Amino acid sequence: MRTFLTSKRLIMPALAFAAIAAFSVDAMAQKTIKIGASAPKTGPLAGGSTVSFWPNVELWVKQINAAGGIKLKSGKAKIELIEYDDRTNPGEAIKNIQRLATQDKVDFILAPYGTGLNLATAPLFAKFNYPLITHTAITDKVEALTKRYPNIFFSLGTTTAFAGSVAKVLGKMKSAGTIGNKVAMVNVADAFGIELANAARPIFKKAGFEIVYDKSYPLGSPDLSPVIRGAKAAKPDAFVAWSYPPDTFGLTAQAKVQGLDVKAYYTAVATAFPVFAGKFGKSAEGILGAGGINPETTAMKNYRATHKKITGKTADYWASGMVYATFQILQQAIEAVGTTDRKAVTAHIKKSTFNTVMGPINFKNQNNEVFWTVGQWQSGKFYGVSSTGHPGEKSIKAKPKW
Repeated sequence: MRTFLTSKRLIMPALAFAAIAAFSVDAMAQKTIKIGASAPKTGPLAGGSTVSFWPNVELWVKQINAAGGIKLKSGKAKIELIEYDDRTNPGEAIKNIQRLATQDKVDFILAPYGTGLNLATAPLFAKFNYPLITHTAITDKVEALTKRYPNIFFSLGTTTAFAGSVAKVLGKMKSAGTIGNKVAMVNVADAFGIELANAARPIFKKAGFEIVYDKSYPLGSPDLSPVIRGAKAAKPDAFVAWSYPPDTFGLTAQAKVQGLDVKAYYTAVATAFPVFAGKFGKSAEGILGAGGINPETTAMKNYRATHKKITGKTADYWASGMVYATFQILQQAIEAVGTTDRKAVTAHIKKSTFNTVMGPINFKNQNNEVFWTVGQWQSGKFYGVSSTGHPGEKSIKAKPKW
């Protein structure tokens, strides 16, 4: 005969087991969204990525998770972040995106950092239907790439627009009698620098400028003194460098040491970094560079204050805001669709306008047409002085001597 025991000693463990099982089911039912990120933490572009990209990833994820997550039809879902270092290597970047898509099976992947790494990984983003909302890619291949990849979006503009804006700024200075027509132009031998130099040559010529020095140098060059020496020997009125962060600092340090005194001095990526002004102090005054923002808007003031509070780092005056804006676009699109259906999210991005820290953004043929192009250090801030339609452009000033 079977005996059934009903003592408290047996009932209580059974109740405890039931409670644990119920808790486990609830925990398993808790929804998360897997987000992948691959960008330089080492290599030549690590300096730029660790200023403009990774802090904004941290900021965005912490803000969303603190608020309970991204809103889906089924409820809020917190972000589970999976991140990799691409070591500023296109091959490594491709491996990382492949791994995120096939092994980690993430729901979405944030755009890589830099033009070259975005172009290298674009085919994989398309293959797995991930929306690729680029934030640090500038290319004249926008039309061809958007036709080839229906999921890619460009937020920062084209090389022709950037080169044209620099020519426009120099043209204003020439018309005012501030500078002459001789330009020394150098570029980093990367997709970014090569495209900009190629675009600038005919644009500068049409604007009435003579390029008296034209030099390319390898990405990661440890010694840029010969580049500046050659530029100075050409006796230019303006100096333009289509540069990435390491060379932006290296060229400027050499220009100061060697006394390359021009009233129009332009370097590209990283000129907008707070550490740039920190390193060069008063010598940064009047230096022109890529991008800029209007730091006086309420949205930008709030963003920069929150960025500092959460990450402990100061946002730069250009790419940081655009990187964060693309994350805002992704979040708003996911919440509008209400699911992690990547094709639906991409379709929503194509037809919608998004409120961001950089102002309203919408994509015409997958391309944003309103962006800052040239900024300048003035009284400790990097103000936008030229754009394709942003309000609040500052007047241009001549650069004082080093």
